[in-house]
Amino acid sequence: MQKQSKKRISVCMATYNGRHFIEEQLNSIFPQLSEYDELIISDDHSTDGTWEFLLDLKAKDSRIRLFQNQGKGLIANFSNAIEKSTHPIIFLSDQDDVWHPNKIAKTMPYFDNPKTKVVVSDLIIVDNDFEVLVPSYQSLRHTHHGFWHNLVKSSYIGAGMAFRAELKKIILPIPPTVPMHDMWIGLLADYYRGVTFIPDQLVYYRRHGLNASEIKTTASKVQQFKWRWNALQLVRKRIKEIKKKVAKRFF
Repeated sequence: MQKQSKKRISVCMATYNGRHFIEEQLNSIFPQLSEYDELIISDDHSTDGTWEFLLDLKAKDSRIRLFQNQGKGLIANFSNAIEKSTHPIIFLSDQDDVWHPNKIAKTMPYFDNPKTKVVVSDLIIVDNDFEVLVPSYQSLRHTHHGFWHNLVKSSYIGAGMAFRAELKKIILPIPPTVPMHDMWIGLLADYYRGVTFIPDQLVYYRRHGLNASEIKTTASKVQQFKWRWNALQLVRKRIKEIKKKVAKRFF
C-alpha cells in the first residue's frame, strides 16, 4: 500500500456483468491506494454475480463505496460514480482493464502544475489473454491537444484519464446524448486548455468482444457527423451555463 498522498484519490469505476474480468483489475488498483483513498463503484444492475462479489469485497475493505446506477447505460453509470466521489483527484477505471503497477505514482506529479485539469496517459491495447494488439493507443489515434482536433477525432480515453474534482461542477450532469463520457470531460477541459497527454503506457486496455465501449466506431459518416455536431452544441450550452453562474456571483 502506498504512503498517504498529499492529494487523496477517488477511483471511479463503472461495472456491468464484469465478474469474469473485474478481479484482475481490482488487484491492480488496490496496492496503489492509500488507506485514505476511495474506490467508488457504480453498478448498472449486473446479473452475473458482479454485485454480490462487490458486496462481499466491501465488507472486507472500507475504501470501497458501492452504488447502483440510477440512470441507464455506460455514460449514466460513470456519471453516477463521479458524482459520488469525494476526493480532490479522480481516476476513471474500466472494469476489465489492468493498471500498470505505478499508474497513480506516475500520474500524480502532473497535477503539481495548477493549470493541469486532466491527465490522459497512453494505453497498451491487448486481447483477452493480454497479447499485445496495439502497443500504443496514442500512436493509433495520432493524439494531440486541441478542442477542434478532438471534436473531429477524439484522443480522450477514459481508461487513461485522471482529473481534478473541481471539474465536477463543469462536467456534471453528463448529458445522456453525448457520444461518450470521456469525450465530454476532455472537450470541456480542453476548452479551458487544461488537458495534458502523457506518453507513459499505464493501462493494459483489454478488448474481448464484450466491452461496453469500442476503439473504432462502426457508425456511418453521417451518424458520426451528427454525434460531433450534437457534442459541440452540448459543450457550447454547458459553457454558456457556466459563464452565467460566474456572472451571477459578481452582480
